[in-house]
Amino acid sequence: MKEYEYVSVDYKMMEVFMLGRGISEHREIIDDYAARGYRYVDSIITEVDNAAHIRKIDLVFEKDA
Repeated sequence: MKEYEYVSVDYKMMEVFMLGRGISEHREIIDDYAARGYRYVDSIITEVDNAAHIRKIDLVFEKDA
């Protein structure tokens, strides 16, 4: 049986998109969960704005229970 963890990542900072800066928070989260024995499975878009920009995602991790 697998155990799943879902981590929400919020990209609502308007200045990030306006200035074209990259976002690396998801990489830190993936590395942290990997160090704890989880495997990154996928991401799920959970929120978009009126201009179809992704504003929030869930990262999905799994490990054997």
